[in-house]
Amino acid sequence: MTPRRLTFNLTIPRSLDETWDFFSRPENLQELTPKDVKFEFLTPLQGVEMYPGIAIQYRVTPFPGFTTDWITEITQIRDKEYFVDDQRVGPFALWHHQHWFKATGPNETEMTDILHYQAPLGFLGTIADKLFVHRQVQEIFRFREEAVRAYFQ
Repeated sequence: MTPRRLTFNLTIPRSLDETWDFFSRPENLQELTPKDVKFEFLTPLQGVEMYPGIAIQYRVTPFPGFTTDWITEITQIRDKEYFVDDQRVGPFALWHHQHWFKATGPNETEMTDILHYQAPLGFLGTIADKLFVHRQVQEIFRFREEAVRAYFQ
C-alpha cells in the first residue's frame, strides 16, 4: 500500500501564543481523542512541554476487541510554528503527523495537520484501510476538530 496523505485545516479563534500553549502540551491530546478509542497515557506528562526527542507512550483501542500500545516521538519542533510526531511502535506501518500553526490575525490561528499514514500487514492492510482504517482516521480528526472548537469557543 502506498502511504496516504491527509490534510486538515482549522481556524482557531485564539492568538498563536494561546493556541501553541494548548497544543504543545502532550497531556491535552487526551481531550482531542474520541472516548471510544480509550486513550490512556502510559508516560506521565502532567505539566510537560514538548521537546525534540520526547517519546510519549499510550494505550489505545482503535476498534473493539483490539488494544495496543503506541509510542510516538516528537522528532521536530519549531516554537509557535510546527511540530512533528512519528510513530516508533504502534498500530500503523507508518505514522508521520505534521502540525503547522500560523497567526492569521491578532486572535486567530490557522492550524494545518498533514498526516502520512500506512496501515500494517501489506495487502491485508490495504484491504483493512479501504474497509475501515481510513474512515476511522478521518473520524478521529473530525472529532478533534469538534473538540478544539468546543475548547476554544
